[in-house]
Amino acid sequence: MTSWQLAMVLAQEGAEQPQGPDFLTLLLPFAAIFLLYHLIIARPQRKEQARRDELLKSLKKNDPVVTIGGILGTVVSVSEDGGEVTIRVDDNARLKIRRDAIREVVRKDDPAQEGDQT
Repeated sequence: MTSWQLAMVLAQEGAEQPQGPDFLTLLLPFAAIFLLYHLIIARPQRKEQARRDELLKSLKKNDPVVTIGGILGTVVSVSEDGGEVTIRVDDNARLKIRRDAIREVVRKDDPAQEGDQT
């Protein structure tokens, strides 16, 4: 090693390295993004899923329903395991569908349904 290279190495070791932002400062934007995601997207989605699960669990005979395909019908029967539902579409037409294929139960006393019909 030449004296010039030795002088450069010693100069770099003695020079103070600039300090960057600390770890918590770098973590703060990611924590804020995670919090906003949780409040704006994840939490309302979980609430809606819980409401839908409760709606599907409470299905009973003669409930008017709408399927995810837009078919209107009335529940005729629910299978023993609860996975399938038979709906009456017309006087002589019945469809056997999966329970999770039901989008909504149409209730006469539901204020949200009344507000949609103008």
